[in-house]
Formats: sequence, structure tokens, C-alpha cells
Amino acid sequence: MIPMTMKKITWILVLMVSLAVFSGCGKKETTAEVKYPTKPVNLIIAFTAGGSSDVQARIVDKYWKEEFGQNLVFQFKVGAGGQVGFTEIAKASPDGYTLGGVNVPHLVLQALSPQATFKKDDFIMIAQVVNDPQVIAVRKASDIKTLPQLIQETKAKDGKMTLGIVGTYTGHHVAALKFMDLTGTKYSLVPFQGAADQNVALLGGHVDVMIGNLNDVMRDLDKFTILGIASEKRHPYIKDVPTFKEQGLDFVADIRRGFAVPKNTNPAVVKKLRDSFAAIAAKKEYIKDMETIGQPSEYLSGEDFQKYIDNYHMEAQKLLEKYGLLKK
Repeated sequence: MIPMTMKKITWILVLMVSLAVFSGCGKKETTAEVKYPTKPVNLIIAFTAGGSSDVQARIVDKYWKEEFGQNLVFQFKVGAGGQVGFTEIAKASPDGYTLGGVNVPHLVLQALSPQATFKKDDFIMIAQVVNDPQVIAVRKASDIKTLPQLIQETKAKDGKMTLGIVGTYTGHHVAALKFMDLTGTKYSLVPFQGAADQNVALLGGHVDVMIGNLNDVMRDLDKFTILGIASEKRHPYIKDVPTFKEQGLDFVADIRRGFAVPKNTNPAVVKKLRDSFAAIAAKKEYIKDMETIGQPSEYLSGEDFQKYIDNYHMEAQKLLEKYGLLKK
């Protein structure tokens, strides 16, 4: 056996010390990451205060501190059907201290639009928390009481009836196009910055009809006549309202709400957020609070939410191309 020289022994010792140092650094970094967050986290809401996205986020906020030990700081970045806020999320520092509420398909459609300011892959999804079916509604004082009456009057007025939607290149926008296509009708579309503004406009008689989320009408249900819900089956919140499918119209549309952080956010921070949102969504008190405010709760993990978005992206490309709205 050949004895080791002093030079070989020295190199072995150096290697062992180096490995120990790097190992120690790795443990220290992991420990630091687990301590996240160490200060308040900014939450970007892309729609007006009092709208569905804000109302739902307030329920999350109620349980946030139990999970994270820090406060959420709400920041409203409103405009262009959510695009202003979504852009703020995408371009924020990926340090874990900017979280955003996202709406799908709004986010997917806007990423495909000619005025796109972000890509769908600029985000890491944390969780889906809501699946909100869309409804078509008129104010209670309207002479229109049924879907056939709406279609008949719309055709008679030949494009002069106004239909309120939230933004362009949004789920509401595409749902309006699909509804017109299915019924052979034409509306003058009127986009609003958020659901709260849309509701005020309809109730004030400034638009004739609106496509909105179920949650948008739940808070003032007695002020609306809902002509149909765009879901596969009737919803327990409004059991007496028929689906469009029941009325002979193959019209299904919903808005998914969730939370995301900018791409390149530390994976350990992403895991902490995903785990904590799963814990919040499973709380009985949280589920009860969601029912109380009429938010149709449906949790999906960040991974599953991303899969849904990727699939919808492929479908949306075909739909926008059909209407000549695809990014050139």
C-alpha cells in the first residue's frame, strides 16, 4: 500500500472543509427561507374596491395572519379589465413580498391580445380559490323577464341594446361574443373597470343588460332579474334560476379567481404560499365565510390551476382567431 504524501493529505482536508462549509451554507439558506415572511406582503388587486376580487381577498386576509404572522397590504391597480394590475404583478420583484389576485380567463386572453403587456408564463400560480359562473341579468324594473324576451327585443333593436361587461379581452368579453354568436344577436358592448361599476351602471339604467359573475349579483340579488346561469347545472345559491342549457342554449362560461406571484420567485417561498393557501381553503370557517358572501368556492392547487390555464390558453387562441382578435 502506497502511503499518502503530505500534499495529498492537505488536499483531502481542504476538500472536506469546503464540503462542510457549503453544506452549512445550504442549511442556513433553507432555514432563512422557511422564516418567510418577515414583513408585510403587498397584495395587488386588479379590480375596483368592493368588486368580487376584492371581496374574496378580504376573506383570505381574515385568515392570512394565522398562517403567515404578517399583514397583507392591499393595493388597487385598476384598469383595462385587470390588465393594469396583472402587469404590476408580472413586473414586480420576485422576492415573495408581492402577491396578486388573478382572474382567468382574463389573464390568458389579455396575454394574447395585440396590447399584451405580459405573458401567461410571467406568473407562478399559488392556488385557485373560486369558480364563479357567469350570469346574464337585467335590473328588476326592466320589462324583460325571460331569456326569450331578451333575445326577441335585442333582435328587434338590431344592435342598439347595450350590454355591460368588465373590460375587454376578459372572460366577460368572450362570453358576450359567444352569447351573440349562439343567439344571432348584436349588442353595443360597454366595458367597465370592475364589477362594482358595472352593477351601478345596470341598476342606474345606463346599460340595458349585463354579463356578470354570480358573486357580482349575490350581494344585491333582489335588485336583479337573472335570465340564466352559464353553468352545467343549477347553482345552490340561486336554485330557481335555470341554466342556459336548460333553455336550449349551449352557453357555459365562468371566471376563475386565484393568486399568483411573479416568475422566478424562490421555490421555497412558492411552496410556503401554496401550502398555506391550501390550509386556509380547508378551514371550515373560511368555507362558511365564502358561502355567506356568495363566493362560489373551488380550490385548486397551484400546479392544477396552472394546468387549467395552459389548456384554456390553447382553446382561447382558436376562439380569438375566429373573431379576428388574435395578436398580430
